[in-house]
Amino acid sequence: MKGFFVTGTDTGAGKTRVAVALVHALRAQGLRVAAMKPVAAGCVPGELNEDVAALVEAADVKAGLRDVNPYAFAEPVAPHIAAGLAGVRIDLDVIAAAYERLAAHADAVVVEGAGGWRVPLNEREDMAGLAERLGLPVVLVVGLRLGCLNHALLTAESIVRRGLPWAGWVGNHIEREMPYAAENIAALRSRLPGPCLGVQPFCVSGAAAADPSSWLDLLLNN
Repeated sequence: MKGFFVTGTDTGAGKTRVAVALVHALRAQGLRVAAMKPVAAGCVPGELNEDVAALVEAADVKAGLRDVNPYAFAEPVAPHIAAGLAGVRIDLDVIAAAYERLAAHADAVVVEGAGGWRVPLNEREDMAGLAERLGLPVVLVVGLRLGCLNHALLTAESIVRRGLPWAGWVGNHIEREMPYAAENIAALRSRLPGPCLGVQPFCVSGAAAADPSSWLDLLLNN
C-alpha cells in the first residue's frame, strides 16, 4: 500500500473530512500514515491552512511543511490563478518529489487534492494529471447537492479513462436538506464504478466522518 488520492466533485465537497477519516482508519490498522495537500489556496499569511492543519494533526508521520503542503497561496481562487498572482508556477516535479520523501517514511500517504478533479495547476497540467503522476487509487468525494449526478459521473468517467485505480466514492451531504437525496444516492450507487464507501450526514465544518473503519475494509478488499 502507498495510500490514496482524495478528490472531489467540486470545491467544498468534503475532501478534508474524508481524507482525515482515511488517515485515522489506516492508523487504526497499525500503519504509519503521512498526509499531504500539495496545493492549498485561501491561506491566511502567517497561519497554517485549516485543511493542512487537520491533515497534520491526523497523521502520525511527522514531516516538514514544505513536503506536506508544497504550495500555499493567499488568494482563495483556482490554484493556477492563485499561483500566478503570487508569481509562482506550480511544478508537478516538486510535488512528486515531496510525495516520495513522505512515502519513504510511511506505510501509506493520503493525498488530498484541491478543488475538483480537473482544476488547472499551471498552463497545461491539472489535478487529474497530478493524480496520474502519483498513481494512487482514487477516492472520489461527491458533494451531495443538486447537480452532483452530472459532476460525479463526468469525474468518474475521466478517472476510468486515464486508467487510474478506482478505490471508491463517498457521498457527503453539504446541505441541511437535499430534495430527493435517497434517489440521488441510489442513482450514484447504480452508475459509479467501485464501492460506495459511505454516505456522510450533514455536519458543521470540521466534524468527523462516521465509521471510517468500514471504508477501509472496502478499500482493502476491492
